[in-house]
Amino acid sequence: MTIGFRIRNNTRKVARETVDRFRAVPVANVSDSMSRISAAGSRIRPMHRSGPLAGPALTVKTRPGDNLMLHKAIDMAAPGDVIVVDAGGDLTNSLMGELMLAHAIRRGVAGFVLDGAIRDSQTLFERNVPVFAAGVTHRGPYRDGPGEIGFPIAIDGMVVEPGDLVLGDWDGIVVVPQDHAETVYAAAKAKNEAEESQMAATEAGTVDRSWVDKALERLGCEFVD
Repeated sequence: MTIGFRIRNNTRKVARETVDRFRAVPVANVSDSMSRISAAGSRIRPMHRSGPLAGPALTVKTRPGDNLMLHKAIDMAAPGDVIVVDAGGDLTNSLMGELMLAHAIRRGVAGFVLDGAIRDSQTLFERNVPVFAAGVTHRGPYRDGPGEIGFPIAIDGMVVEPGDLVLGDWDGIVVVPQDHAETVYAAAKAKNEAEESQMAATEAGTVDRSWVDKALERLGCEFVD
């Protein structure tokens, strides 16, 4: 097996029912429930008009500016998969545009996370399939490889295993390890419900803000007249 130029099929992935449950939970609540240290970095931003991203990861690692393995990943993708690409964050050449997106739509791909650039950005925005990327450039890609499909990748320190749960909204991207998805969901759901209760109390003017002064006192803040 050639390290750096190989493809592996992975049948193990987060369950469809789990994906559907997470759709209603904000990414921020999921992130808070994972100790606030798991995120794909602030560079990866939504390139579509609206709507969340949720689905199991189909992982791709490619040479910066080359999309041969991304083409193959689209051909391999099962309906509902999210294609996650580690392209080193390079923005010199785009990884995909409207033609590849059209093919992905026909394949039933749920969305993309690209640590690289896109082009045809207005069309991608209007087609409104969830696409998150690090930037935009008109310069096209190469198709020479090498790269890998179906192996662990990392984006800004966030490790993505094939089949992990990928979530995205306007706050960014987070990945939940599939073996811990149920535990994270329970914590994120409870966090979301608590914030909804706090919002209701805030709007009603009954929220308890005494914790602010208590925290300042505990931390030794000096109040000066």
